[in-house]
Amino acid sequence: MEATPGGPSTRGRGRVLVVGSVNVDLVVTVERLPAPGETVGGGRFARHHGGKGGNQAIAAARLGAPTFFVGAVGDDAFGADARAALAAGDVDTSELATLPGQATGIALIVVDEIGENSIAVAGGANAALGSLHVRQALRRLALGPDDVVLVGHEIRTAATHEALRQAKLAKATAILNPAPAGGLQTETLALADVLTPNDLELTALAGEGSPSVRARRVLGHASGDRAVLVSLGRRGALLVAGRQARSIPAPKVEAVDSTGAGDALNGALAAGLAAGLELGEAARRAVAAATLAVTRPGARSGMPTTAELDASLAAAARASKRTRGA
Repeated sequence: MEATPGGPSTRGRGRVLVVGSVNVDLVVTVERLPAPGETVGGGRFARHHGGKGGNQAIAAARLGAPTFFVGAVGDDAFGADARAALAAGDVDTSELATLPGQATGIALIVVDEIGENSIAVAGGANAALGSLHVRQALRRLALGPDDVVLVGHEIRTAATHEALRQAKLAKATAILNPAPAGGLQTETLALADVLTPNDLELTALAGEGSPSVRARRVLGHASGDRAVLVSLGRRGALLVAGRQARSIPAPKVEAVDSTGAGDALNGALAAGLAAGLELGEAARRAVAAATLAVTRPGARSGMPTTAELDASLAAAARASKRTRGA
């Protein structure tokens, strides 16, 4: 994870290989999220391409990383559309399987006026993706030590574990986004070089306590070079590596839709590491990418390009300099 010459805007030496889910997002925006048993009217409907894996792949590709996707869709119209959307976003879909008799994954999303959301998912083909396909796909893609494997958990736990195991065997950098966190065992978590939970997922993995305490609990005593990047929403993120804990603040923005913010963070982190950036710098850019993502509706439409991300970071640096000089 050493920095390379040319800066973060230069296409790097490694690839991003995303192993995860593809969904179609059916989104209703309302004034407030409904309570259990309550109906809230007056909503606006939109349909977007989604799935954490698909979103993360688009985020990485938009930042210039050569990006490959390993996953599954159903043999339905949603599946064909999902494949085409990934390909249009410069994501290689040669290892995206079409499973006969399966439905493409669906996410039902409710978003309120301040950008918070509630999501229910029907996994469909994502839940049928097997570890054998993951193993064979990563081997066909000739996974190597310069690559970054970004793995989600909206697929079978065995498939998640196998993707991380293949990354370990190839000495590639492995990022695990433990979403959802349920069902992940210590032996699976231990295969990841970087864990990227949000605060709720970190609680599910490590119980109560401050984010830094819980992160170290997940890493365990023999953490080595492993790290945890905890997403804290409007507060940014916390990077815990070894004995160090570093707060990464998020720029203040007007949130429109938080759907996909975590996916933007993960995709940007993977792209940064694949470009050879040091972990701290890759994490800083990832938080900035996630912040930009919440300013636009939809999980993927807010994913920034390299130019947009660089401009945002430059503006934040200028604002910080003015504040220090005031």
